[in-house]
Amino acid sequence: MPQRLYVQVCVYEFPNMIAYLKGKLAHKDRTHVIIDVQGVGYEVKISLQTYDALKEGNENVQLFTHLQIKEDSHTLVGFHSMDEKYLFLDLVSVSGVGLSTALVMLSSFSSSEIRSAIMNENIGLIQSIKGIGSKTAQRVILELKDKCKKDTLFVEAGAASHDASFGIKQEALAALVTLGIPRVAAEKNLDQLLKANPDSNVEQLIKLALR
Repeated sequence: MPQRLYVQVCVYEFPNMIAYLKGKLAHKDRTHVIIDVQGVGYEVKISLQTYDALKEGNENVQLFTHLQIKEDSHTLVGFHSMDEKYLFLDLVSVSGVGLSTALVMLSSFSSSEIRSAIMNENIGLIQSIKGIGSKTAQRVILELKDKCKKDTLFVEAGAASHDASFGIKQEALAALVTLGIPRVAAEKNLDQLLKANPDSNVEQLIKLALR
């Protein structure tokens, strides 16, 4: 009788390992770019949003990045803005939405269009994206609706303060998830901690969350 081989695939996300890349644009394609940083070429996956933002002839570029590490691969994803990166991180937190699917979503519509569709429960628009079925579209709306509304209120209150506080929260959240704390519970706890301690940095938030 043949033996069955079970393979466990683990995905790790490390906050701040590579926050951004700044260098020469060595190659540009609709799905990826290669950035030359002091003689080292980094291949970075991108969405069409970022592709369009990289103007022709723009030799020196900077992309905010997210690094995903699996047992058999390391994948860098690049974004032209922190806003796009934050939305990407929200999308991949939803069950059934992986790295590739999130990039397809960001390539199909602008970040503001996706957030608007989620807040208005426009399941038709979400489901029109290639690879998104009815159940996944429903999960995206269910899990991100309140979050998108909250983020929009932050933006209306002030983009600069939103980027700072939201960025700190995302870094702390990624660290807590890496430590094995469920994402939903960690996020709820961080929201409460940030409300009570608005001036906390990433390290302080993580320590408070672990108490």
